[in-house]
Amino acid sequence: MALIEVCNLAKSYQSGDETVKALKGVDISIEAGEFITIMGQSGSGKSTLLSVLGGLNHPSEGSVQMAGVDLYALSSEKRADFRSQKLGFVFQSFNLIPYLTALENVMLPLAIAPLKKGEKVAAAKEALERVGLGAKGDRLPNALSGGEQERVAIARAVVNRPEILFADEPTGNLDSQTSLEMMNLFRALNDGGQTIVMVTHNPENCDYADRTIHIRDGRVVAAA
Repeated sequence: MALIEVCNLAKSYQSGDETVKALKGVDISIEAGEFITIMGQSGSGKSTLLSVLGGLNHPSEGSVQMAGVDLYALSSEKRADFRSQKLGFVFQSFNLIPYLTALENVMLPLAIAPLKKGEKVAAAKEALERVGLGAKGDRLPNALSGGEQERVAIARAVVNRPEILFADEPTGNLDSQTSLEMMNLFRALNDGGQTIVMVTHNPENCDYADRTIHIRDGRVVAAA
């Protein structure tokens, strides 16, 4: 069985008197260890799809099976537990806490983990080492470059070793050289066994992936 199985997924929003159909009958299968990119124009539904896959946005119809679990059959509390234990997220805006050091930011997902303080610190330091920032754990975000802040966000997303890493336009605010470095980092994480699902508007980022799913008007139009 695939790690992620999406069946007949639909998502609608109400905008005034109008019903907006963001996703329409989406079927996707993703294997463990794959690096998948999702491409589409602005408004195509790609970010909505990622949020539904990540358990953040309840679909109007259809199902998401993840690691053998029917994600939206869970209560909201159980789904939140599943996200914290199994999933990692990287967003375009990084969402780092400005008054916490890089190390403290990376430790945030471990706040409720049944670990001793020393174990949490060790796990966060290891995650920073994995993204090449082992020597900058004591820096505040404003003392880091945009690329380094992105690395901290990635370290935070992988510190609890999630089964799946979701990334929403992670290179959207970065220059071309830093974007290249980030994509090489994602590729290295994937080579180490990390399953990655990434939304991107940049066709060059798709060169790093195993497959690209193309979305248009809320439908999958190609997956290769």
